[in-house]
Amino acid sequence: MKTNQTFSILFWINRAKKRNGTAPIYCRVTINGKRAEISVKRSIEPEKWDSRAGIARGTSEGTRTLNAYLDLVKGDIHKHYNRLLSVTEFITADAIKNSYLGIGEERRTLIEVFEYHKEQMRQLVGVDVVKATLTKFETVLKKIRKFVKKRYNKSDLFLQELNHQFVTDFEYFLKVEEKIGHNTAMKYIRNLKKVMNMCVTNEWIQRNPFTNFRCANKKVEREILTQEELQILHEKEFSIQCLEEVRDIFLFCCYTGYAFVDVEKLTPDDLLTGIDGEKWIFTKRQKTKQKSNVPVLPPAMDIIEKYREHEYCQVKGKLLPVKSNQKMNAYLKEVADLCGIPKNLTMHIARHTFATTVTLANGVPIESVSSMLGHSSIKTTQIYAKVIEKKVGEDMAMLRQKFSSPVRRASEAG
Repeated sequence: MKTNQTFSILFWINRAKKRNGTAPIYCRVTINGKRAEISVKRSIEPEKWDSRAGIARGTSEGTRTLNAYLDLVKGDIHKHYNRLLSVTEFITADAIKNSYLGIGEERRTLIEVFEYHKEQMRQLVGVDVVKATLTKFETVLKKIRKFVKKRYNKSDLFLQELNHQFVTDFEYFLKVEEKIGHNTAMKYIRNLKKVMNMCVTNEWIQRNPFTNFRCANKKVEREILTQEELQILHEKEFSIQCLEEVRDIFLFCCYTGYAFVDVEKLTPDDLLTGIDGEKWIFTKRQKTKQKSNVPVLPPAMDIIEKYREHEYCQVKGKLLPVKSNQKMNAYLKEVADLCGIPKNLTMHIARHTFATTVTLANGVPIESVSSMLGHSSIKTTQIYAKVIEKKVGEDMAMLRQKFSSPVRRASEAG
């Protein structure tokens, strides 16, 4: 039993429903102050009931039989409580009542099924699920709990209570009250939608509240580093070792295209000789399980050699001394400030930079870039091609201005 959760069972008689001299007996289940009443289908004369003990008075055979039956009911309720506790940490008094009465499947709750799905994911971490995905679902669950409490003044909702307005209100809550950007809010809602799809598939609900809701992202400008900014990073000298290490790992990702979760798991065993006789990194992306085999460019190889004897790499058997994603991104802000780069550096910008500045801008075919990035579809890679096209257009506009004739410039000025 959770230490922060109160659970009690009490038998009582409803004198207001007294008929033919007897009153019906009820079982009151209470969890964290919330009650649910269950009729035990038995009645007793009020004067024979011990309200303090919650049992029948006396030693007659009828009294002993009734008290034995109440003990069985209490034991059954405890079993249902423990069963629910084994699959979810959030249990309501109504959930126990429904489970006891055999209608638990039809009356599942939002938090209950979200916890159920999260527990399944937890067991699949390292198999089909990466830990980062589990962490995202845990974050969404926290937001849902907060929303339900604020919007409905409840700790949970039955699935049958969810509708289109619930989804739109949750979207408003994320964007306005939690100050979360549109695309991130859509990611949260997609995770919730995934759980609702599971509920429909399992026939826990008949109607999906997401039927008419479209999770559409807004186009955003992908931040990338220019060749000049890459050079600034290369040449910058740091007096603090951790900043130097973070800069080097960031540059390594700029020259390999690896995301944080992929570079963090690299080991020396992933570094092999390719068919061309040069060094390659052979691995699969954690996110898509697609092959992400990348020839190691000289700048990336220099970084590998630099940390070959690093204590962390030796002890952990890693290719590079990668810190947590949170620390990496925090230190990258300091790196950007010290280098005078007016961009919000994150580990994902390194991946964008590889796709654009390092490869596509240097004539590497988009099919090869897509393969190295481990994309499951070339359509994903084409986003980066559009970034290059825009940059080319901006550069050519400046060049066009330079080649504009003096006469034409003078006439435009006039």
